[in-house]
Amino acid sequence: MKILKIISFTAIGLFLILVVAGKFLGWGWLNTKHLTGDFDPSVKFAVFNNQRLDLAQLSLKGEEELLPVLGQTSAHKRIEIDLANQRLYAYEDDRMVYNFLVSTGKWGRTPTGRFRIWIKLRYCLMHGGSKILHTYYYLPNVPYTMYFYNWQHPKWQGYGIHGTYWHHNFGHPMSHGCINMKTEEAALLYYWAQPDLRGRRSIYATNDNPGTEIIIYGQAPRQ
Repeated sequence: MKILKIISFTAIGLFLILVVAGKFLGWGWLNTKHLTGDFDPSVKFAVFNNQRLDLAQLSLKGEEELLPVLGQTSAHKRIEIDLANQRLYAYEDDRMVYNFLVSTGKWGRTPTGRFRIWIKLRYCLMHGGSKILHTYYYLPNVPYTMYFYNWQHPKWQGYGIHGTYWHHNFGHPMSHGCINMKTEEAALLYYWAQPDLRGRRSIYATNDNPGTEIIIYGQAPRQ
């Protein structure tokens, strides 16, 4: 019984340490159960690294759009992200179809390895970071988000590829772990990548409509 009590108290203590550390360091947890992809017209501001941004000045608004008609292909699609060169490459078999400049993790590491897109969201809210460390962010209506995961980095960790309205410093690490893209380029990738939207604006990947594979490699520069 003594050993069980010691184990229980140790586990509780470790959990509390993780909670406190997470609050201080700004570890984020994505709520995977309440993702709609809808634009939120009620928000008036965003925050990036403790700096408030006026969304009205950024002309951020939900827009109706004509979904692009893409040619059917049986080619295997994959996305590669080169951290060292801050570039994203999209392939159909061995043919490169897109080559984009991006910004990867600076205040949080972008993980390396093989991943799969598990959901595509036309808009979503992202928040996390630490006010104490001046890395706090609250970013509503992030456009063209594609969250990815693997067994080492589960869905709730919230790693994704998405459009960006809060900076234009592409080619340099600027994120908390995600892959930041120019919004117009993120849109191209969003409609090209799988899962197929099937006429919708947002969609979950399924067994019969799986997400595109993402391969991330290299080491990001410090600046």
